[in-house]
Parts: sequence; C-alpha cells; structure tokens
Amino acid sequence: MPARFRMSKRGVGELLRSDKVLAEMVRRAEIIKGVAEGIAPVGGPADPHRGQYKDSFFVQPVRRGGRRKDRAVAIVGNSAPWGAHVEYGTERVRAHHVLLRAAQAGGR
Repeated sequence: MPARFRMSKRGVGELLRSDKVLAEMVRRAEIIKGVAEGIAPVGGPADPHRGQYKDSFFVQPVRRGGRRKDRAVAIVGNSAPWGAHVEYGTERVRAHHVLLRAAQAGGR
C-alpha cells in the first residue's frame, strides 16, 4: 500500500521562508530582468537619456508576503525616473509593458 502524504503547514511555511526558495526567486527574477533588458526601448539618437531606461533594471531580494510578511520574494524593477511612463504610457508616450512582457516570457 502506498504511503499517504500529509502536508505540514509549518513545514510549508519554513520552505517559503527558506534561503533556498529566496535563491530560486532571485534566479527567476534575474531571468526576467535579462528579458526586460533585451526588449527595453532605448530611445532615438536625439534622446538625451538614450539607453538609461534599459540600464536601470534591478533585482531586489526581500522578505515579504504571507501573513507574517516574511516569505522569500524577489522584485524586478526599474529605477529610471520615467520607468512608470515607459511601462504604462502617457497621453504622449505609448505603453511598452516591458516588465509585464518580460515576466510573461521569463516564466516559460
């Protein structure tokens, strides 16, 4: 007769807070960051900030999420002052959705 699996909530919690899970989240975030850098717009020759958006992606490992806000998480973001405008667009700039597309592609 096969052994029966019994989930331990405490064990799952320990796993979600572990350094190994944090390392895996960072590894996946780095993949997403690489995709984002590859598809990021760089601006035209007259752009005084040409390439700065592309060079401003970062990965930040943090402990947040869950009831105690201590779960292993890695954030992919962009520190360019106009990063939100590139991602979501404005009335003069079309939305590029770089991080959204990178997350969708990086998860495959």
